[in-house]
Amino acid sequence: MFDKILIANRGEIACRVIKTCRRLGIKTVAVYSDADDGALHMRMADEAVHIGAAAAAESYLVIEKIVAACKATGAQAVHPGYGFLSENRKFAAALKEAGIAFIGPNPDAIYAMGDKIESKKLAKQAGVSTVPGYLGAIGGTDEAVKIATEIGFPVMIKASAGGGGKGMRIARSADEVAQGFSSATNEAKNSFGDDRVFIEKYIEQPRHIEIQVLGDKHGNVIYLGERECSIQRRHQKVVEEAPSSFLDEATRKAMGEQAVALSKTVNYDSAGTVEFIVGPDRSFYFLEMNTRLQVEHPVTELITGIDLVEQMIRVAANEKLAIKQDDVKLDGWAVEVRIYAEDPVRGFLPSTGRLARWRTAEESKVIRNDTGVVEGSEISMFYDPMISKLCSWGKDRAQAIETLSAALDETWIAGIGHNVNFLSAVLDHPRFRSGDISTNFIAEEWPNGYAGTVLPEERQNSALAVATLIHIRNELRARHLGGKLGLPEWVPGEEWIAILNKREYKLSVSDAEGGCDVKVGKGKALKVRSGWKPGEPFFRGTVNGATVVARVSARPDGVRVVHGGAELDVAVRTPRAAELARLMPEKLPPDMSKYLLCPMPGLVVSIAVADGEAVKAGQALAVVEAMKMENVLRAERDGTVKKVNAKKGDSLAVDQVILEFA
Repeated sequence: MFDKILIANRGEIACRVIKTCRRLGIKTVAVYSDADDGALHMRMADEAVHIGAAAAAESYLVIEKIVAACKATGAQAVHPGYGFLSENRKFAAALKEAGIAFIGPNPDAIYAMGDKIESKKLAKQAGVSTVPGYLGAIGGTDEAVKIATEIGFPVMIKASAGGGGKGMRIARSADEVAQGFSSATNEAKNSFGDDRVFIEKYIEQPRHIEIQVLGDKHGNVIYLGERECSIQRRHQKVVEEAPSSFLDEATRKAMGEQAVALSKTVNYDSAGTVEFIVGPDRSFYFLEMNTRLQVEHPVTELITGIDLVEQMIRVAANEKLAIKQDDVKLDGWAVEVRIYAEDPVRGFLPSTGRLARWRTAEESKVIRNDTGVVEGSEISMFYDPMISKLCSWGKDRAQAIETLSAALDETWIAGIGHNVNFLSAVLDHPRFRSGDISTNFIAEEWPNGYAGTVLPEERQNSALAVATLIHIRNELRARHLGGKLGLPEWVPGEEWIAILNKREYKLSVSDAEGGCDVKVGKGKALKVRSGWKPGEPFFRGTVNGATVVARVSARPDGVRVVHGGAELDVAVRTPRAAELARLMPEKLPPDMSKYLLCPMPGLVVSIAVADGEAVKAGQALAVVEAMKMENVLRAERDGTVKKVNAKKGDSLAVDQVILEFA
């Protein structure tokens, strides 16, 4: 076994590897860039080595710097995590030449399976079911359009060296191929240093289901069940679960055995994942093999009890697998959501800045939180915007989902945009709960983008009742009233008015031990009970006996209640105060329709228009790159460009003016 391991990565995966190493008594070395100076992974490790500037191409992707850090610290092995150099054959070979163990598969397996084009060729030759497509080198845009037309639309354009949704586009026409080919090759080059892409047929209503494999250097390979990763946005996984509610035992076994056979073909010797597209009839097609640990590996660990990082370390140390296929048992259900620094309401644009608040449910037997940040951490534009992977375990799917939904209600993030409310909306969606999902789920359920969550009437009334209790207790504190917490004596009668989204709701409120009873309109009384005290950021209590968790905060004119993915700003007033409030003039926001604003901090890749040019609705105006992803900004309506205020190469702040319209 190794005495010291260097983790050639950052963020949550570096922290996660360090935790296993600590448990095994192995010392760790972190590496960090200028942007990560002081980061959590750097502080958790026993040693830390600076390796360069913020840009990954000058730090985390420089093989020579990683090898030098190993030699300087005496690290005997390197765990690459995922992304960066994790599937780089040259990196694995360089470590081997330096006498340093690579905690991952052998270079030949990386070459055979890590390259998406070559892996498909090999899978096809081995008789594995593959998706129709063109796997050769594509000379340019015109050739890409020709190939796509011959395959038949829709097609998928995908980076050969890619992963994580980068360098990937769906095209349903020749025009979309031309545009998608350019963006995919640019993203592939920037993210992986390899601009090759391939084109394949896109399977409609597909599920994305993957098989976790584990092999050693002695010819043993097993599979650890499957993960359902169908909830995706722009081909980036958002929610993952294990097992899949869609597979029957026969399909599960067939996929697992095929994954093992493919792994043995290339002498695979580490943790890896064979990904499949699964059709509505449970037909499955080989998609790719990721020759590394996957982001979503925690759900497999939660249902199998197997630490995949530990197994990778033991395999790299030339140990035989101590686990046989018959030893693998799937216990319960696990679900994972990826919490990102992004703004779903603004088209999921990346958000950068300082993490002023970061709190979530405490880790336990049923909650796991893999994170690489703490309060005060900086979310940089240079790397993936992940904040956390929040996971739950339950005895069945329904329980796991409920547990994770409650954990999201206990999550508080401030200082940056985030997708927590959107994740809650996904988990609460009836279609997701039923298991009727595909990779098109998000696009189909939010075709015009996510504009916020609207709670059903019953849950909204429950939130109004919670806001009422909070308002009462805030007012009691403000007026320095002692005694029991209930209706303050100064309230003229029991009739109150709650205002939500400019709509008024009549409330009948009565005092009760441990809370109050609230009737919304002519509905039944809601019995709100809680020990909540003014200033606490979370409400934990019951409404009619059902547990309710919500993030709460005081607003200038009321209470904000965040629950089930919805943000409700509720004002609770006496009838007279409500009457006077109706007379107050409404302040309208300034008209910004004549400007194209930069939606997130980023780098201008290109400007597609000039001063005085007429544009049509939907026309591409500019491309801005943020967090390794290219974002095309389009005209919302027909118009004429008055002035272009930015140029290629400019680094822009959020809401900085790019164009002005006449």
